[in-house]
Amino acid sequence: MKQILVLFSIGMWITPYAREIEQNSLNGRTTGRLPYLEYGLGDDRLGGARMGYLDTAIAVRIIDSAGSDFKVKLSANHTAWLPKRNFRVDTSLNFRDFYLSSSWSVFGDEKYDYVKVSLDERLPYRSIQQINPSRIIVDIFGVTSNTNWITQLKTVKEISNVYYEQLEDDVFRIIIDLRHSQHWGHSVYYEKNRLVIRIKQQPARLKLRNLKIAIDAGHGGDNSGATGISGAIKEKDYTLLMAQQLEKELRKRKATVFMTRTTDTSLGMIERTEMLRAEEPDLLISIHLNSSSRDSVKGTSTYYRHIGFRPLSRSILERMLDLGLKEYGNIGSFNFSLSGPTEYPNCLVEVAFLSNKDDERLIMNPKFHRKVADRIADGIKDWLKQLR
Repeated sequence: MKQILVLFSIGMWITPYAREIEQNSLNGRTTGRLPYLEYGLGDDRLGGARMGYLDTAIAVRIIDSAGSDFKVKLSANHTAWLPKRNFRVDTSLNFRDFYLSSSWSVFGDEKYDYVKVSLDERLPYRSIQQINPSRIIVDIFGVTSNTNWITQLKTVKEISNVYYEQLEDDVFRIIIDLRHSQHWGHSVYYEKNRLVIRIKQQPARLKLRNLKIAIDAGHGGDNSGATGISGAIKEKDYTLLMAQQLEKELRKRKATVFMTRTTDTSLGMIERTEMLRAEEPDLLISIHLNSSSRDSVKGTSTYYRHIGFRPLSRSILERMLDLGLKEYGNIGSFNFSLSGPTEYPNCLVEVAFLSNKDDERLIMNPKFHRKVADRIADGIKDWLKQLR
C-alpha cells in the first residue's frame, strides 16, 4: 500500500504529511466521538470488523493509508485501522523505543470494581470477554511490564483475581477473573496516563424490578429502515410501536425503563451510544424488523457481539419462538453499532421479516406487538433466573 500520494483526514487534505508516511510514519492522537479500531479493510453494509472502541487522545503511529482509514502500528507485530476522522496530527509526539507499566490499584465502590494501571503514555488497547471461566482480557500495545506490585482492596465484589502476562516484548496483557459467570459489562478509558478498567458488579437482587432496562426502537426519522412487501409499511414505525409495548410491559413488572426514542425522530448510532453510556442501564434491548431479497425467508432471530452477552440473547430467542415464529437463529459477533459497547449486556431482536407476507401480516397486528413485548420480558426474566 505504498502508492500513497495524497491523504485525507478529518475533512482536510494533508498533503504535507504524505511523504512522511511513505518514508517513516505520522504521529498523532485519537480524536472525535467514539473512535474505534478495525482489524482490516474488509467491509460490508455494517462496516469493517471492529477491534473495539478507544478513548480520545491516545497516541497512535500512522504507517499507511487506504480510503477513509489510516493504518496504525500498534506494536512490532500488530496493526489495525483507524477512521481518518478520528485522527489528529501531534507534531510534539515522539514515540519511544518502549513504554513501561507501573503500579496497579484494584478496588470497588457501590456499583463498580476498578483496575487502574499506571503507564508512561496513553497507548492503544483492546478488550476481550471470555467465558468458562468468566474473565476480561485487556491487551495494551507498546507496553513492557515494570509492574512490581498490585494493591488489592477488599472492597471489590466482582473481581476474584487480577494478574498479567507479557505476551510479546511490547504487548502487555491484563487478566481479570470474575466471580460470576455472567458478564455485566466493563469499560476501558484513561485518567491522564493511568488506564482504568471499570467492571460492573452483578446486581444484588436479580429481579426485573431492581433493573434499569434500556429499549431502542430501531431506525426513526430520516432513516425508515426496511419496507413491507405488500403494505409498504415502514420498519421505523413498527419498531417504535413494539418498543412502546415493551416499555409498558416492563414498567408493569416494576422495571425502570429508558427509551432511546419515543417519537419518529432521527438519531444516529453515535448519539444513541452516547445516550446509553450516560444512562448506564443494566441491559439494552434493541428492536428491529428483518428483510430479505427472497420473500420466502421468514422467522425471528436475536443478535449479540460479545460472547459474555450471549445468554441474554438465547433466552429471549427461546421465548420469541413460543409465538410460533420460525427460528432464523441466534447470531454472534454481530457488527451492529449498538451491539459493540461492552458496558452492559445487550440483545438486538429482529422480530420477523417485513419481506415475507406471513410475517408482515403479524407485524401489522397490534395484538402481536403485545405478545412480542410479553415474550421479550419473559426472556429477560428467564435469563435472570438462570443466574440466581
